[in-house]
Amino acid sequence: MSDQPTASAPVTPSGQPAFILVRPQMGENIGAAARAMWNFGLDRMRVVAPRDGWPNERAVALASGAGRLLDEAQLFDDLPGALADRTYVFATTARDRGLTKPIVTPERAMAQAREIIAQGGKVGVLFGPERAGLENADIAPADAIISVDVNPAFPSLNLAQCVLLCGYEWQRQASSVPPEVMALAKTDFASGLEVEKLGAHYEERLEEAGFFWPPEKAESMKLTLRNLWGRLSLTRADVQTLHGVMRQMVRWAEGRRKDL
Repeated sequence: MSDQPTASAPVTPSGQPAFILVRPQMGENIGAAARAMWNFGLDRMRVVAPRDGWPNERAVALASGAGRLLDEAQLFDDLPGALADRTYVFATTARDRGLTKPIVTPERAMAQAREIIAQGGKVGVLFGPERAGLENADIAPADAIISVDVNPAFPSLNLAQCVLLCGYEWQRQASSVPPEVMALAKTDFASGLEVEKLGAHYEERLEEAGFFWPPEKAESMKLTLRNLWGRLSLTRADVQTLHGVMRQMVRWAEGRRKDL
C-alpha cells in the first residue's frame, strides 16, 4: 500500500477541508461519517490505515446516498502521508493531552478553516479511531485542537457524530438561512384592515351579549381586546376561522332563544 493517494482518487481541491479518518476500526462508522460529510456538502475524505481494509462493504452499506465519497476517498498507509500537502491541521480530541496548542470549538475551527482556505491554504481535520481516539503522536503535527463542550463524565463522541458536528459548523459559516422563519400553511398574514374588521365583529357581538359590563369599564375592556388581536400575528385563515366561530355562536344563541 502506497503512502500516496490511490490512482483513482482525485487530488483534494482547496475549496474545502479534507476530513481525515485515522485508523478507523469499523466500516459502519466510516460509512456513517461519509453520510455526515455529505449532509453538509463535504466530499473529500481521507482514510488512514483502516483496521478492516479497504474498500469496505459495511462502509458502503452505511453511507447510503453518500457512497460516492467512499469511491473517491483517498487511502494512506500512515498519517504523515495524509498530511503531506496540508498547510494547517486541526485534531479532534475530547481529552486533555498535555500539549501546548490552541484549543478551539468546532465553530471557531471551521471559521478559521474558511479563512485559511480563502487565503490559498489547505486544511485537514483529524478524527481518531473509535476506541480511544487520536494518540498524542497523531496530534503532535496538528496546529490546533478541536474540543467539544460535552458532559465531562462522558466526553466520548462517536466518530460520525464528531464528523457531523464539524461538518455542520463548516456549512453554517456560509449559510444565509435565517435563525427563525414562519412557515405559512397555504395562507398569508392578515392585513391590518382584516384584523381591524375581526376586532369590530367581536366587539359588536360581545356588546349585544352584554359582555362589556359594568359600563364604566367597557372602554378598558375593548382596549384589552384590541391589544390582544394586535399581539396574535394572525393569518388570513386564522381571521376567517375566528369570524366563523363567532357567527356559529351567535346562530346557536339565537336558536336557543327560539326554543324557549
